[in-house]
Amino acid sequence: MSTGDHLVTTVEALEALYGTPGGASVIKEIDHINDGYRALIEAARFVAIATSGPEGLDCSPKGDPAGFIRILDDRTLAIPDRRGNNRVDTFHNIVRDPRIALLFLIPGVGETLRVNGRADISIDPELLASFAMNGKNPVCVMIVHIESIYFHCSKAMVRSKLWDPAQMVDRKSLPSTGTIVAELSKGRLGGEAYDRELPERVQAQLY
Repeated sequence: MSTGDHLVTTVEALEALYGTPGGASVIKEIDHINDGYRALIEAARFVAIATSGPEGLDCSPKGDPAGFIRILDDRTLAIPDRRGNNRVDTFHNIVRDPRIALLFLIPGVGETLRVNGRADISIDPELLASFAMNGKNPVCVMIVHIESIYFHCSKAMVRSKLWDPAQMVDRKSLPSTGTIVAELSKGRLGGEAYDRELPERVQAQLY
């Protein structure tokens, strides 16, 4: 199907299509953390982090118990980086392009919270130690300098029924990670052993 004759390619065409935002859509965006946004950040257990760099874009999930994203002041956040796969795509981007965007999710809450700003990577020993979990420090801490922050309404959550227990997907109905890895590696990796060992491996490598 060709869509070449129906593409929106200018700002003017885009604004004609959607109109001009107003009301709460505009006043909700500020450059600092107020009391309401503080409460949302402190309740968040999950954040998606978007960055860009010479090789392209990246969006990475981070999660921990509520409160793991620390508010240093009303324009600064600190986010610990726990053990992972060591791809560090996010950090490859940040050291060359500090621009960053965050999307906070709170289980059971329809509204999400968005932050745009710039980030640094800190390995300050005292800061790392302050984020220790199970006696283990994070590898580094990402410092986010907020340029804009605002909530996003609940329509996406309502449409998707993301938090509806009746809509939860049975993990066994989808290909296992071992199956996916085996397909990608043409059988060299993954398989039943990978799936069997995965739960224990995840628990052992959380922190």
